[in-house]
Amino acid sequence: MHPVRLAALLAMLGMFGPFAIDAMFPAFKAMAADLGASTWAMQQTISVYLVAYGVMSLVHGPLADAFGRRPVVIAGVALFTLASIGCALATSIEALLVFRALQGFSTGAGQIVGRAIVRDLYSDAQAQKVMSLVTMFFAIAPAVAPIVGGLVYSAAGWHAVFWFLALYGAALLLVCLRLLPETHPPSRRHRLALRPLSRQYAAMLRDWRFVLLVAASGFNFGAQFLYISSAPMFVEVHLGLGTMGYSWFFVPMIVGMIAGAALCNRMATRVPPRRTMTIAFAVMAAAQALNLGYNVAVDRVEVPWAVLPILVNALGVAMAFPVLTLKTLDRFPAHRGAASSMQAFIWGGMTAVIAGAMSAWLSGTPRGLAFGSAALIALGWLSWRAFVATTPLSRVEREPHAVEPVRD
Repeated sequence: MHPVRLAALLAMLGMFGPFAIDAMFPAFKAMAADLGASTWAMQQTISVYLVAYGVMSLVHGPLADAFGRRPVVIAGVALFTLASIGCALATSIEALLVFRALQGFSTGAGQIVGRAIVRDLYSDAQAQKVMSLVTMFFAIAPAVAPIVGGLVYSAAGWHAVFWFLALYGAALLLVCLRLLPETHPPSRRHRLALRPLSRQYAAMLRDWRFVLLVAASGFNFGAQFLYISSAPMFVEVHLGLGTMGYSWFFVPMIVGMIAGAALCNRMATRVPPRRTMTIAFAVMAAAQALNLGYNVAVDRVEVPWAVLPILVNALGVAMAFPVLTLKTLDRFPAHRGAASSMQAFIWGGMTAVIAGAMSAWLSGTPRGLAFGSAALIALGWLSWRAFVATTPLSRVEREPHAVEPVRD
């Protein structure tokens, strides 16, 4: 499959996550009223999804290492479709939480296994270019999801939002059955057994360079996700834009992500990875300084000034993401599926804390969100600096145009 087509397909699989979270934001109040749920209970529809995503992410990669990439992805898409139907039919907050958990169990298959597929097929600079393309296509989802969700909700109510997700899942299932390649042949597969898998995961957690890379990418994305998980409060209350105003928040963020991914793509064969990371963190630092300065200086935030720093920060996050992801997978080249799973598991825990605790704590004021976002970026930078300080340069970093073979 052509790299651009593959990147588009993997991005569509990765879009399950943003659509499962963002599309329901415009319908939050109506769902709460219809189901008799409190604001806290509605926030748990995000946390439960993320916890389930994190737990199941430990399984997706090893399954893909044992049975191949294609069947795991197809099974995940099918389960997501069924779970979305369950959400659409839910008549209580308890039932909704159960099916949201099932959505979380399934969405990671495409995203986690997709990263392994890229590394199966490509090495070094080419892998960075393809991963950047995936990020560019994937970046569209958070901007489109709340807009589509708002239109569907306005036309047919909140149940229709989940029927839309079910239709999206069914359509993508047909595409995967027809086009998704198998990139992990039987000769490279590992028998699925609990004890060896536990030892493999323990080895990953003992590899502090692996943990530092996962933490760096998780904290970077967390700074962005803090705003995403707080979108109903940020958009409707602080910015005063109402249920159809989410594009003011998501579109600038996505513009930044697409621009950052495009820059990372162009820099792949021109700039060493560590230099790319230095530039990316400089961009994120500038964004946080702008965001803090603006929020401290004004009593009430408003567009476009409140969202411009979010655009700049997203640019830096997207520049850094492909480099961090590939370095993470390369810590365990013979077990990329499992490495991707452990990465997603740690991310799932981090984002669940951000959505369930930090967002609830900080989203009451724009300044709280600004300080929380800045703290997360600082933690991401510290994690990266700790990795750099203790990790020798690879051949590709010493010689940007060299290509190292993919090792299995």
